[in-house]
Amino acid sequence: MLFWIPLFFTTLLFTLNVQAARLAIVIDDVGYRVNEENKILQMPVAVSIAILPDSPHGRKMAEKAHQQGREILIHLPMAPLSKQPLEKNTLHPAMSGEEIGRIIQDAIQKVPYAVGMNNHMGSAMTSSLKGMEKVMQVLSQHHLYFLDSVTIGNTQVSKAALGTTVPVIRRNVFLDNVQTEAETRHQLNRAITLARKKGFAIAIGHPHPTTVRALQQTLATLPSDIELVTPGMLLSPIPAHKNEIQNVRQTERKCVKPRKSEATPATQLDYLKMLAKTLADNAVNNVIVNTLNQHIQRLLGNNQKQEATSISGKSAISQTTEDKTAGETQSQKKENQTGAHKNTDTCSDF
Repeated sequence: MLFWIPLFFTTLLFTLNVQAARLAIVIDDVGYRVNEENKILQMPVAVSIAILPDSPHGRKMAEKAHQQGREILIHLPMAPLSKQPLEKNTLHPAMSGEEIGRIIQDAIQKVPYAVGMNNHMGSAMTSSLKGMEKVMQVLSQHHLYFLDSVTIGNTQVSKAALGTTVPVIRRNVFLDNVQTEAETRHQLNRAITLARKKGFAIAIGHPHPTTVRALQQTLATLPSDIELVTPGMLLSPIPAHKNEIQNVRQTERKCVKPRKSEATPATQLDYLKMLAKTLADNAVNNVIVNTLNQHIQRLLGNNQKQEATSISGKSAISQTTEDKTAGETQSQKKENQTGAHKNTDTCSDF
């Protein structure tokens, strides 16, 4: 029987680890390359797309993705540090809050069904605290989350969101800074490794032919311990201010109570009951664990039958024990009851 105990806990820990490793993949720049984008829409529905608002095919792709139940983001153009051709309605740090609000409202109309937003380029904009504070004020009115593409190390996105209701998540890996299938597979493996380490990871790619082919191959053979999810599934409540973050951490430390040591099972029957209760409490759905649970229940059932047939023979012993207890002091009773339970890019890894 003792052999099953480590097996059970090993299986339980393995199952929890499987559930913890989550990977989100977002494909940016959607709306220009219909052929590649249609292939992306044939990938698992958890693969999300970020659509450029002023692209010629953006609305059509949003409609198709929505019909599939796929998560959609607005890929909003933001000013980079370098000089290069810019999309229409690119956000700049010097813009007024009203102008930024108008551009975001227009983007929401052009990309229907979007639940989040991320930045297209944008190193100049995302490194500007004042600029991003204006963006977050607008997003809080539209209930959109923000995925920081992390195109620059000193991004101010998370700081700008403090005091608003906008949830912020961050990209961990770019899949195709180098446009080869081998590099995309390599970066996807990095994202998988990071997901196993942190519990989750977010990878961003683009509709390049090499990226599409690499994802078609690798997603079909994704490791069984990796769960493909949408970015929205990684959101969690965030304190609205730095002071709240510190208060939460202090409260957590204060509220941690010393864990009471539990009674050590004295017999194999006690072990069976303990394991049965643990299985029921955790409700783990696993073939090995379910088989073990059924075996335990059968053993417990047989034991109950044996107890029922011998109960009459034990009645005299029980009566003698009760008589002894009746003559004990209160302190002796307490000792007898408790005695058996004594327990002494350069921005790719954020």
